[in-house]
Amino acid sequence: MGIVKISEGLHEEIRKSSSVMSRSINSQAEFWMKMGMLAELNPNLTYSEIIQQQLKEQAFDMSRCDLEVVQSEKQTG
Repeated sequence: MGIVKISEGLHEEIRKSSSVMSRSINSQAEFWMKMGMLAELNPNLTYSEIIQQQLKEQAFDMSRCDLEVVQSEKQTG
């Protein structure tokens, strides 16, 4: 494990968002880094599409969730 130096301002934003997302500060920073990397590698995908792709790779079964899945116009049209 290494150390990544970031600005105080960015650290504060990570701290605030980690609280909202129920993640540790390190987990929130890692999530943002991973999403940024995936977005750069897949510039044609939206954030939602990246998340769906990652869930599929983990064999996540959305039918077991008691939530309504809303498809974007891009997916339905």
